[in-house]
Amino acid sequence: MVKVILASASPRRADLLSKLGINFIQKESSIVENNVKEKSPEKFVKRLALLKAQDVAANFKEGIVIGADTVVVYYDQIMGKPKDFQDAVRMLEKLNGSVHLVISGVAIVDAKTGKFLVDSETTKVYFRKLSKRDILKYAATGEPMDKAGAYGIQGLGGILVKRIEGCYNNVVGLPLGKLVEMMKDFGVDFWDVVKKEE
Repeated sequence: MVKVILASASPRRADLLSKLGINFIQKESSIVENNVKEKSPEKFVKRLALLKAQDVAANFKEGIVIGADTVVVYYDQIMGKPKDFQDAVRMLEKLNGSVHLVISGVAIVDAKTGKFLVDSETTKVYFRKLSKRDILKYAATGEPMDKAGAYGIQGLGGILVKRIEGCYNNVVGLPLGKLVEMMKDFGVDFWDVVKKEE
């Protein structure tokens, strides 16, 4: 069976891969996101995903390494993780009642050969019109603090979202359909990395 390594400490990405039934090792990369300079959000996430995967791949003699990075983009502006409660409130007020994009970069690197493949996925997210109380109460839960754009669609943040256009898993942090397509293009059969039933 092909060894799969997830180059991310994200519990959400690990959970998504686990749901697919993929047997994998999780190892965080040492890449500092602030050091990556790209004007286009799409180029930024693709570059970061590749750097993370390559960084982790250097620690293994073989296996395929999956790197990913996800950003929330509001009018071409990348919204990172909030610095504190007030920053979370500010971000949520910006997104309130409007439309934004969630863009993920995904990279696959062969640890043995260094060969790689990079792509991205974009989902359009429509926020409900929220009251000030909604925003303050949600921010006070602490859920926004480790999430780009200050919300998590898979948690309480799901009630902030009116609808989406595109891949739901992309908004969580890893577009699974895109990943499976990329694995196929990379020469890895998805069914070969899925845990077999005992």
